[in-house]
Amino acid sequence: MEGGAAAYNPRTVEEVFKDFKGRRAAIVKALTTDVQEFYQQCDPEKENLCLYGLPNEEWEVNLPAEEVPPELPEPALGINFAREGLSEKEWLSLVAIHSDAWLLSVSFYFGSRFSFHKEERKRLFNMINDVPTIFEVVTGIAKKLSKDKPSTANQSNGNKSKSNSKVRTSDGKSSKTRNVKEEDEGEDEEDEDEHGETLCGACGDSDGADEFWICCDLCEKWFHGKCVKITPARAEHIKQYKCPSCSNKRARA
Repeated sequence: MEGGAAAYNPRTVEEVFKDFKGRRAAIVKALTTDVQEFYQQCDPEKENLCLYGLPNEEWEVNLPAEEVPPELPEPALGINFAREGLSEKEWLSLVAIHSDAWLLSVSFYFGSRFSFHKEERKRLFNMINDVPTIFEVVTGIAKKLSKDKPSTANQSNGNKSKSNSKVRTSDGKSSKTRNVKEEDEGEDEEDEDEHGETLCGACGDSDGADEFWICCDLCEKWFHGKCVKITPARAEHIKQYKCPSCSNKRARA
């Protein structure tokens, strides 16, 4: 199992946060874009299983470490046993909550192990707290929060328009967009770029504002094109885009 600290030991606040982001991205991927594969691996007929997020942004469902105490804190044990007793949405949300708790415990384990002082621990927590939780990403709360607090980050490059686009390219334009700049020039500045803080439904990050994005027509979540393997050229031929999670739900229905 690669979920432990055997690969490397982050020793600075920045290294621990990088470790946190890698593990977080892995778990977000398991619970969103790879949800069908994750669901199938959590067979209730198997032994106690854990969901591990690895620093390299890969995830695995595996048995817990045999040694006691383990080299790293363990994720929630036996997540597969609850799979059939809850709805898929409830089960994924519960796994997300416990995964958030696990990520914090791993990060502060490193902080304790390498004797972070008070200010370093505080800085680490603030860095972690600035990123949406896995639960917020999986349940869509993160998207709602980002809409409640629009960003004006893209205004510096002169992009002052709003659109109802389902696809965004690197220059902020789209073949499926309705430019209403003329209609909205009188609106408050904070409402002018509602997608500035949009969070990717796959990786949960908002960075990549200059990248290609696509929106699911069913759940209306936005995704980096690279996260869902959709290129701008391919998007031009998609009449109704369904993200991997929505596609998997319809397939199982």
